[in-house]
Amino acid sequence: MLTVRIEHSVRDFAAWKQVFDADPLQRKESGVLGYRIQRPIDDDGHALLDLQFGDRDSAETFVERLAVLWASPQAAAVLGPSPRIRILEEVEEVVI
Repeated sequence: MLTVRIEHSVRDFAAWKQVFDADPLQRKESGVLGYRIQRPIDDDGHALLDLQFGDRDSAETFVERLAVLWASPQAAAVLGPSPRIRILEEVEEVVI
């Protein structure tokens, strides 16, 4: 399992969430198996996303498509500058 972790500032969380929910990159068709959205309890102008993928090619292709989306006027209206993105490989998970 691979995770695409995205961390970025947002101008308005509710507006950002509305764009996210519209699913402009068709997550399911792009190989996203699931996702988690988080934000710091003391900063509602920040969003963290973990998108789960089954293979590296799907994750890398999705990241490339994100870069194109982030350059669009639609994204500029809701995103702050300099989003951070990483592709992570799960090494271990323990639930206690």
